[in-house]
Amino acid sequence: MSDSLKTPKFAPVGEKEVTRAIVEGFSEEFSEYITSDVIIVGAGPSGLVAAKDIAKKKYKVLLVERMNYLGGGFWIGGYLMNKVTVRAPGETVLDEIEVPYEEVSEGLFVADGPYACSKLIATACEAGAKVRNMTLFDDLVYRENGRVAGIVINWTPIANMPKEITCLDPIAIESKLVIDATGHDAYCISRLSQQGLYKKLPGHGSMWVEKSEEALVEYTGEVHPGLLACGMAVNTTFGLPRMGPTFGGMLLSGKKVAQVAINILDEMD
Repeated sequence: MSDSLKTPKFAPVGEKEVTRAIVEGFSEEFSEYITSDVIIVGAGPSGLVAAKDIAKKKYKVLLVERMNYLGGGFWIGGYLMNKVTVRAPGETVLDEIEVPYEEVSEGLFVADGPYACSKLIATACEAGAKVRNMTLFDDLVYRENGRVAGIVINWTPIANMPKEITCLDPIAIESKLVIDATGHDAYCISRLSQQGLYKKLPGHGSMWVEKSEEALVEYTGEVHPGLLACGMAVNTTFGLPRMGPTFGGMLLSGKKVAQVAINILDEMD
């Protein structure tokens, strides 16, 4: 029989060893990232790009994602068709993460969504960013000097439990900067607004591809001391039009917010 067809003999590892490896590995990393340089809330395309670029500068980055998967809408394009479009110059980010694409008309590129998304996740992790998925944003940590200094989190399943039987307090983690990459809902900035610490959010406008992406990148940056925004959270915060299933602006918004964050962190140091 060919060696390739032989049944492999697995290491003699039991259930308790598996459980111990999970618990101890998770606990060690969780404890280490109670404080970070940057917490990015939302691991869609803009959040992942930001995490990649900031972590490459050797800053400590934690990505917090409420879903069990990362990537948001980058896995799939419009109408459940898994091709993602990118308008120039957004393809430069695809070049960075070595994702092939095709130019289908002048300045418009199409790529395979699952491939592009998996490569972006991999490059963010390879750069050193850590991930806390199935984790729900609950509130901001706020200081007397008017600066955002972290976030309050809980397990995502808690949100689906009836209030009358749920009494599980959240916990807080701290950071020098928080980036709101939560998409249309702009959860972090909305929380500031609800507390009267920021203006009322106008919400994003209707779809207008040609105007939306340039506006998105232009308005990306720090919206409150210690709190930055990228991706669709920017559109919601400033009333900008949405761009639909084209991702160049999202990718470049992630790059811009990363550079803004790096500049702030460099000044702090």
